[in-house]
Amino acid sequence: MGKNDNSVNIKKVAYHHGDLRAALIAEGLRLLAERDVDSLSLREVARGVGVSATSVYRHFPDKEALLTALALEGLVRLGVAQRAAQAAGDGCSGFAATGRAYVRFALANPALFRLIFASPVLAPVKAAGKLDSEVATLLQSNAAMVAAQRGGEAATRAIEAWALVHGLAMLMLDGQLPAEETIIEKVIG
Repeated sequence: MGKNDNSVNIKKVAYHHGDLRAALIAEGLRLLAERDVDSLSLREVARGVGVSATSVYRHFPDKEALLTALALEGLVRLGVAQRAAQAAGDGCSGFAATGRAYVRFALANPALFRLIFASPVLAPVKAAGKLDSEVATLLQSNAAMVAAQRGGEAATRAIEAWALVHGLAMLMLDGQLPAEETIIEKVIG
């Protein structure tokens, strides 16, 4: 499956006075579109933006802080993709559309997706009770809607739905299943 509208697509532009923090995040996202998290360095992000490596430390004291900012921005982008997908349908069809958007986002942004969901980088934010995302809000509200229509507990419905889409995304990312749109459509009705 190739890049689609959910992919991180940022033009590389040299930084010229303004919001350096935003420029560093944009460059970090651009680099994650090309490689995995482990090969990302603060020095490389700084070089890509056209500033000294020490400039980065004014906004991000270490690589972990930059990775946290990248993961949070990734959650925002996933939420935007899911909200747009849900707008195309209502009820259960809208919920399914958010699931398909989740898998498509993972396939279009594998390093960013793994940073968000397969690394411990967001654990401190979550532990502090400061992890509030559109992704979670959509999941909870849609699960409550399904529970009201079909029975069951909303929390259980949320876990079922997330397990399905996350499992499918990981199987495709890991090459256990082909990353084919027809599979996504069939599995996430």
